Amino acid sequence: ELARKQAQDQAAVKRAAKNAALKRYEALRKTNESSSDERASRDAERKKLEGTPKEVAMNLLPDHGWGEGQFSCLEKLWTKESRWRVNADNPTSSAYGIPQALPGNRMAAYGSDWRTNPVTQIKWGLDYIEDRYGSPCSAWSHSQAKGWY
Repeated sequence: ELARKQAQDQAAVKRAAKNAALKRYEALRKTNESSSDERASRDAERKKLEGTPKEVAMNLLPDHGWGEGQFSCLEKLWTKESRWRVNADNPTSSAYGIPQALPGNRMAAYGSDWRTNPVTQIKWGLDYIEDRYGSPCSAWSHSQAKGWY
């Protein structure tokens, strides 16, 4: 009777250890899946920011709810303003960069690299357009009518 009781106790301990190991394995697997998903998300976000300034801007349009049709307006607007040059410096004002932020240091809120990083400038410029005009085509229309945006 005692031997049977000891065998049952040992079996119960083994089951508990096995269940604990399975729970640890499941938790680790979920963590790895989550890490993998997060890594994939970061990789996708990073890819959006690669390429020429025009490619980066095109990739960021959906973040503002804009379709590809808005890109032609943005392309015309920033070609007129800066020819998409990261170091475009307006000699008659303190406007600077691809979006011709006025003054240029307004973009510093988006990164200390605002003078040299096209991605920083593009992110600032797209947010400015969204806040001020609603869309690149509205900003382009304003620019056509007034000569500035």
